[in-house]
Amino acid sequence: MHEPLAAPEATPPDTVSATRSPPADHLRIEARSSSIDPATPLLGLSLLRRLVLAARRAGFGTIEILAADAGEAARLSRLTRGVPGVNVIADDAHASAGSAVITADALGEVAPLRALARGETPAVFHIVDEATLEAARDRLLKALVKATDGFMSRHFARPISIAVSRRIVGWGITPNQMTFVSMLIGLVAAPFFLFETPWLQAIGGLLFVAHSVLDGCDGELARLTYRESRLGGLLDFVGDNLVHVAVFGCMGWGWYAASGSLWPLYLGISAVLGAAGSALAVYWLTLRKTASGDAATGPLYTSVAASPQRSARLTKMLDDLSRRDFIYLVFALSLFGKASWFLALAGIGAPIFLMLVLFVACREGRA
Repeated sequence: MHEPLAAPEATPPDTVSATRSPPADHLRIEARSSSIDPATPLLGLSLLRRLVLAARRAGFGTIEILAADAGEAARLSRLTRGVPGVNVIADDAHASAGSAVITADALGEVAPLRALARGETPAVFHIVDEATLEAARDRLLKALVKATDGFMSRHFARPISIAVSRRIVGWGITPNQMTFVSMLIGLVAAPFFLFETPWLQAIGGLLFVAHSVLDGCDGELARLTYRESRLGGLLDFVGDNLVHVAVFGCMGWGWYAASGSLWPLYLGISAVLGAAGSALAVYWLTLRKTASGDAATGPLYTSVAASPQRSARLTKMLDDLSRRDFIYLVFALSLFGKASWFLALAGIGAPIFLMLVLFVACREGRA
């Protein structure tokens, strides 16, 4: 158990608390007089571990933590176990000179620490009591909303997924495990679209929406605990598109079986090929080149174009269409047993979307 929180100090929560210095590769964390126990948990990580991981992400190669005594140094070492480049010491006589300095009660956020690494004097959020701890939690959760979220994702799915992520982030569930859970729910939804019965389709639609909502949790867990990875981004991308292909395929087969006509089957094949082809095109033209730097830890997929500004209007339209808001239309139609109506749109629209993606790629000189 962590120690009780200290009483509030006079230091305001959002203030300059880091020493300005020349651009630095070395960070010193002053933990000897912290106003809060560095072991205090915050959304799946201790405060100290969050600060250390954020500092590593910000570009600090080595991190030195100054502890009050040898026993405290041993305790803090356990909090940062497994993080490379971290050294906990109890004697400031051995502290490195010329380091950037920050206090251990600072909230671990990458942007202020990057500014500190550049030699600037950033505004750092301090955690000094229960109130600022809760404010820090809200601050981190609010930052999970992405600028690329569609309307329904931003106003419906994201609030739910953040609430789920907030509850489960301390359970030890990895982002990749969450990706597989979401994908499994989506694949379970697909067979319900083999039937024209409204209540069966409604179950499929609900599961499809649940897949979409929970699909946001893997990235949220990764960002909250600094476990973003290229592999995780690829798994998420592949899982989403595999679910879409399965749903479109079942819609096409179910409509074909109910009508006895071949044209619904052709629509299903067109939708499947268009969706799969678009996913392969986006991967080949954009995602496979995302391999290093921030791109390896940030969002893997943000746009169908590598240079969105070169075809701004068309790219924005394609990006909007690639968001998951269409899932809510599928759900609305499924309540009336008419999910197949969406297949009519997808069977025509998916190949057109693929051709436009290739057109943008040719315009950028990537094809």
